[in-house]
Amino acid sequence: MDLYQTFYEAQTGQITPPEAGQLAPLFDRLAAGQVLPPRGQQAVEAGLTAHELNDPQSNPPLYRYYQWILTHYFQPEQVQEMSAKLIGMAFVCANLFATDLPQPLSLNPWQLPALLTFPLCQQKAVIIENNGVFVWLHAHHPTWPLIDQQGNDFNATYLRLMRNLEARGVQFAYLGDLDQAGIRMADHLFGELQQTPIATFLALQSVNNVARWLALYGKTDPRRSRDCPIKQPLLRQQLDSIHLFGKFVEQEQLLGEYETLIQSWLDRKT
Repeated sequence: MDLYQTFYEAQTGQITPPEAGQLAPLFDRLAAGQVLPPRGQQAVEAGLTAHELNDPQSNPPLYRYYQWILTHYFQPEQVQEMSAKLIGMAFVCANLFATDLPQPLSLNPWQLPALLTFPLCQQKAVIIENNGVFVWLHAHHPTWPLIDQQGNDFNATYLRLMRNLEARGVQFAYLGDLDQAGIRMADHLFGELQQTPIATFLALQSVNNVARWLALYGKTDPRRSRDCPIKQPLLRQQLDSIHLFGKFVEQEQLLGEYETLIQSWLDRKT
C-alpha cells in the first residue's frame, strides 16, 4: 500500500478502491512539482479508461478517491495539470487588468500563468456573488472594477488568481445574498483569502447595513434564514441577524443601494 492510500484510510476509515495504487505515480509527479497532462491522459497513463478520472459515474469509488487525495493530501497550488476544461473554470471580471480588450473578461486556466504578472489598472474591486447582478452592474456602470463570484463556484483558477491579486495590493469588498447560503459563501471565500482585512472585505456589506437591509427589504423564509456554522465573527453576526429576523434579502433587491455604496467606496482614497 502506498503512502496516499495509507493517508486516505487513516483519515477516512474507508478502504481504498482496487485501482488506487495505479494513481500513485500521478500523485508522485504532483509532489515533485510536475505539471500533469489533462485528466483523460492521466487516466490512460495510469492504465485506466480515459473517463475514469473525469466522469464521476464511470468508476465512482476511484473518482472519489482521486478527488479526495487532490483536495486533502495536496495544497491547492500543488495541483498543476493541463486543463482540457475551459467552461466552468473561468475567472470573470471587468476593468481589473490593463487591456484594451472588450469587457468583461472570461479568463481560463490556460491564461493563468500570464495573468499572475499581467499589469493591473485598478487597486480596488467589488466581488459580486450572483452572475445576474454582476451583469446588471457592469451594464449600468461599465467602468467599475467588478469580479463575478459566480455563486458557489470556488474553482482553482478563481482562488489562485484572487490570492495573487490581493498579494499585488488589490482591495476586495464583497456583496452577496443575505441568506444562509450567501453568508456561508462569503465566509468560505474570506477563509480562502490570505491578506484581505475583514474591514475591507465587509466595507460595503457591513453588519449595520445588513441589519438595516433586513428591516427594510427582508422577506420571511425559515429555510433561507436558518442557522449554520460560520467562522468569521462579523459574518457570524450577520447570519445571527438573518436568523433572528427570520428574513432574507436578495442582491437584486439592493441594486439602488449598491450603486451609491460602490461608487462612494471606489472614490474613497485608502
